[in-house]
Amino acid sequence: MKRVLKGWLIDNSVTTDNKTDKILLLASAGSLTLNDVLEEMYKQDTGLRPETLRHSVTLYHRVLTDLILTGYSVNTGLFRAVPQLTGVVEGGVWNKEKNSIYVSLTQDKALREAIAQTSVDILGEKSNIMYILETEDKKTGLKDGSATAGRNFFVRGAMLKVAGDNESVGVTLTNAAKAVTKLADDLITINNPSSLTLLLPADLAEGEYTLTVTTQYANSGHILKTPRSVSTQIWVGGKPEDGDDDSEVPGEI
Repeated sequence: MKRVLKGWLIDNSVTTDNKTDKILLLASAGSLTLNDVLEEMYKQDTGLRPETLRHSVTLYHRVLTDLILTGYSVNTGLFRAVPQLTGVVEGGVWNKEKNSIYVSLTQDKALREAIAQTSVDILGEKSNIMYILETEDKKTGLKDGSATAGRNFFVRGAMLKVAGDNESVGVTLTNAAKAVTKLADDLITINNPSSLTLLLPADLAEGEYTLTVTTQYANSGHILKTPRSVSTQIWVGGKPEDGDDDSEVPGEI
């Protein structure tokens, strides 16, 4: 399988004083779940039944999780996983409200070798576009979409500054039940074209949300007549493992 990543040339929102400075914005090929991965594995004609593949992958995930969360640094050849503890420990007592556990994943030999063999196609240049490049949970430092209720959440991209008098302008969080929470203006603690820092409501329930930024801001501070929006998925309480299902226990196949 030939590996090719495609990207658009865009202005570097970090170096605003250099108008010729460009970065590549990945042209996403879409999102996949564990079910999609298993389907691709089944197409490889391994001779294994679908349920055998699912059993093997589920068991692999469970064993890795147990090993990592008992303190092992696990090197799979594709990645290296290391558990880490964060936060100041007050009075010698672990406090889940102030301290947290997260797992650091770094690419290893097999992935590095695959990266070296991957080519990049530049599709052309896009300007004055609105996009979200990355997010960060300021409590844990995670940039995988994880978020913590009651803590700061960082969003980096372009044309993100919340501005304009249209009633739709602002930042909203939409949960799986399609209930929408709109952040009050004072919860947008830093409001720049290239980045937002949001103070998430403390009573936000754990789960998956669609974070949407809607603004009339345009290049050079001009205000658009019609608002535009950009969205990204976040997970309050931490991003779940794809395909995770506590009711499914691997048995004999």
